[in-house]
Amino acid sequence: MSTPGSKLGLDTGVIAACRQAARRIADDVAEHISGRTTVSVERSVTRLLGVDGADQLEVPLPNVLVDHVHERGGLDRGIAHWLGNAMLAEGRSPQQIAEAVSAGELDLMALEQAEEEAIRERVLAETRTRLTEISRKFDERAAIRERLGDSGGTLRYVLTATGDVYEDVVHAKAVAQAGGDIVAVIRSTAQSLLDYVPYGPTTEGYGGTFATQANFRIMREAMDEWSEQHGRYIRLSSFCSGLCMSEIAAMGAWEGFDNMVNDALYGILYRDINIVRGLIDQRVSRMINGHFGVTINTGEDNYLRTADGVEAAPSVTASQFINHQLARDSGVPDAQIGLGDAFEIDVPVTNGFLFELAQAQLTRELFPDCPVKYMPPTRHMDGNLFRTHAADTMFNLVTIATGQGIQTIGVPTEGIFTPHLHDRVLGLQNVDYVFNSARDLGEEIEFKQGGIIQTRAQDVLGAAQELLERIAEQGLFAAIEQATFGDVSRRADEGRGLEGIVRTADGYLNPLVELMGQASYA
Repeated sequence: MSTPGSKLGLDTGVIAACRQAARRIADDVAEHISGRTTVSVERSVTRLLGVDGADQLEVPLPNVLVDHVHERGGLDRGIAHWLGNAMLAEGRSPQQIAEAVSAGELDLMALEQAEEEAIRERVLAETRTRLTEISRKFDERAAIRERLGDSGGTLRYVLTATGDVYEDVVHAKAVAQAGGDIVAVIRSTAQSLLDYVPYGPTTEGYGGTFATQANFRIMREAMDEWSEQHGRYIRLSSFCSGLCMSEIAAMGAWEGFDNMVNDALYGILYRDINIVRGLIDQRVSRMINGHFGVTINTGEDNYLRTADGVEAAPSVTASQFINHQLARDSGVPDAQIGLGDAFEIDVPVTNGFLFELAQAQLTRELFPDCPVKYMPPTRHMDGNLFRTHAADTMFNLVTIATGQGIQTIGVPTEGIFTPHLHDRVLGLQNVDYVFNSARDLGEEIEFKQGGIIQTRAQDVLGAAQELLERIAEQGLFAAIEQATFGDVSRRADEGRGLEGIVRTADGYLNPLVELMGQASYA
């Protein structure tokens, strides 16, 4: 039986089987990562409790606190336990406690232990206060967005990557002026491999700008100023991935970011981050984003940069089902799950445009309430600016025809160097031209029954079902080891950050999980 209203004639039974398999896979992941925490998750607890700053050696205070307890063998009870006990014993705030530990004036584990329930109640009360403070800021931000309004429809997502946060502000304002809706500041190359978050504003970074709370604040204030001056709200995004996923989520929450690229598989596959570490950190980072209404963007588009766009399409769809379920399990509703997709079939492929249209429409129909983040062609860009611009035009046409929620704009110089500002403006002008010329195309077209587009979409969905059921049988960890995604293989007992995983003890306390983990979407 086909889905009512489906242009692709998708089989409802196949879709249901995919969702059931994704449910089994997500349950298996939850079982594998249960009873564990990570140093980055624990640092996130301190950040949402208001700890910020760095010591004289520029070691961030969240690291100072967590390392202090971890080196003494107490992190299995959670940093919140030791902070709660210190708050009761010392009458100080988490920030004051962190500063005292950093100065060598306080040993958290040498303090007399209060009753477990008293510690728990003290920490939960402090956490509720902080979360309420952040939630109030997000409510105020929602009111600003409602008052100023935005472009509506597909949101144009534009990258900046200067390395200097103050120069990023200049670029961000320029792309906003040219029609961008979401400004994303690319992180400095390899920041995802740092097991700490640098402190303060930064003016040097290769391939991007360091994600720090100070940089977030500078960008947010600048774009709020621009939004007020021009009467159009500009969203901000960063990259909530790597070894500090949940910490970046916490920083983004404090500074009012609207979107976060948030996917563990990218770091696992392309940065060799340990699978267990990545999935634990992802779970908590998505709890934080889901709690505050931040839209996450997943990374399926990256698979097509290392795997063939025609052959690997089922793995993209399968990953979307899995990522969707994992996000819902972390408390993220569909309206905040920006699943990844990409226009990456090489231009010379016969009927490649039809295959891309089929894939984009498939994603749109499978996840109708998710703001799919659609990525431009990058893998096959060879330096020919005219070819690139033509490919981007086809990409823009598919975007508007299938109603994608978020579109990363294509840029003519993609594949040659980090695009200049004027290159991004050319990309935005291309988007505007196509979006205006073909605004209602999606409402006007239907697909031939049994034709190339319907057949391609149905074949991809069928192959995705087979893949999902195979993964459900063997587990996600084994599937990753077998290079199921992006033709890259990783093992669960290897990878960066493995040493940062901690098995939790009885009585482990994490107020974020306790307060945020109450929401999930079956």
